[in-house]
Amino acid sequence: MTQVAEPARTVIMTVDDDPGVSRAVARDLRRRYGQSYRIVRAESGESALEALRELKLRGDLVAVILADYRMPQMNGIEFLEQALDVYPGARRVLLTAYADTGAAIDAINVVDLDHYLLKPWDPPEEKLYPVLDDLLQAWRCSDYRPVPSTKVVGHRWSARSSEVREFLARNQVPYRWYSSDEPEGRRLLLAAGQDGQRLPLVVTPDGTPLVEPEAPELAARVGLATTPTADFYDLVVIGGGPAGLGAAVYGASEGLRTVLVERSATGGQAGQSSRIENYLGFPDGVSGAQLTERARRQAAKFGAEILTTREVTGLEVNGAARTVRFSDGSAVAAHSVILATGVSYRQLGAAGCADLTGCGVYYGSALTEAPACQGQDVYIVGGANSAGQAAMYLSRGAKSVTLLVRGASLSASMSYYLIQQIEEAPNIQVRTGTVVESAHGGDHLEQLTLRDTATGGTERVDAQWMFVFIGAAPLTDWLDGTVLRDERGFILAGPDLTPDGRPPGGWELDRPPYHLETNVPGVFVAGDARAESAKRVASAVGEGAMAVMLVHRYLEQS
Repeated sequence: MTQVAEPARTVIMTVDDDPGVSRAVARDLRRRYGQSYRIVRAESGESALEALRELKLRGDLVAVILADYRMPQMNGIEFLEQALDVYPGARRVLLTAYADTGAAIDAINVVDLDHYLLKPWDPPEEKLYPVLDDLLQAWRCSDYRPVPSTKVVGHRWSARSSEVREFLARNQVPYRWYSSDEPEGRRLLLAAGQDGQRLPLVVTPDGTPLVEPEAPELAARVGLATTPTADFYDLVVIGGGPAGLGAAVYGASEGLRTVLVERSATGGQAGQSSRIENYLGFPDGVSGAQLTERARRQAAKFGAEILTTREVTGLEVNGAARTVRFSDGSAVAAHSVILATGVSYRQLGAAGCADLTGCGVYYGSALTEAPACQGQDVYIVGGANSAGQAAMYLSRGAKSVTLLVRGASLSASMSYYLIQQIEEAPNIQVRTGTVVESAHGGDHLEQLTLRDTATGGTERVDAQWMFVFIGAAPLTDWLDGTVLRDERGFILAGPDLTPDGRPPGGWELDRPPYHLETNVPGVFVAGDARAESAKRVASAVGEGAMAVMLVHRYLEQS
């Protein structure tokens, strides 16, 4: 078979802890593919992940990853699962012995394994090359693209620098971070004609410098879609969390002209979760970013448009059309709308927290800031699953993690499996009946004053890192006067619209509202923004799919 020449940086990676086997695999790969691909060899999962991250930052492409199953510290399945976060488009192959075929089959579900090969693979002309030829052909036909590195120059304790890093990370945009105090950071500032007084500086892959960019400008410059391609659609989905992504996948796959509008980054709160372990079909758990990226690619594959950094400010009824208005004055219309706006983290009202947000006080950004927490003492405020997941994730590298919980125990708000994990973690401490009274610091967080809710006594502790997960509020104020909501701002739908189940005043149709339909015909709600919703990823995805089914029913009767 004639090999197709690839860009010089396209990589095939092989990972095996046995040096002899590792060299043999690399030798066979170079013999067949060495002229068209760069063969990268690693002898542990950790070193392979480090190499993958370096390749990602440089904008290199990785076509295929082959990993041995039986590796110490991190086996092949665990490695491939983490590699999926770095290179979701790479084809994944597990090398196994005959006794491990059961594990290989299980890995098809866990890491979307593309193939498994039994060792030994001699002769490679029969057992190795045909498999890789097919995988490389599939990779070339897939929606992969080179992503040159974006560079960010900022200060560790700059709130705006933190926001830009969070935005890029959540939108799966690879970037390289440089401190303004480092030589390379200073060189980039000098090249951009900046003295470091205005940060962050973002250098796009084409070399364009952006000083303190706002999210819409940054999104457009790094290749994210921000403008709809049409004025009218069958379905507008507002919100890119699990419910919105689920609706976009099902809407587009069933032939509806669908556009999803997200104000920040797809994934919502779930996308910031370090690990979701109770989602159906992932027995070993899945990171929120990984699940979100798969869903986003799936929606795009079916033809859904996905717009970021578009803030919706109004919803209007214009005859049969439902018009969605944006903050910049533009608008888009559709036959139907699904409200999947989700919720946002509540802000901690303790004195000093507002001034230190992004400078040691963070809301839902544990993944982005985790590398800087290595060997540090970390405080987490909250007692629900998001706080527990963040605690487990940060405990991998932090010196200590302290959970500050207002209630008497975790059992009222956290899943049992997480409570067990926290109890078994040696460097996690849970302080119940404790609240943050104030935060102290100059340009960054330095200390916290904690108060015991039972005795009223206070204690001042040293702290540079505090992550806050204290519940969420719906993002629905912009619907005031159009869509009915409860006293907390959550959207009412179906039988919850009125106590007796009858259509609310102003309802013009002969039928009652469908189960997820609001008081505005053709406008539906799904996920956490709905009153009395389950607040779980699985239920949000299910409601997104159900809402699309009801949209079809609405369109058929309109």
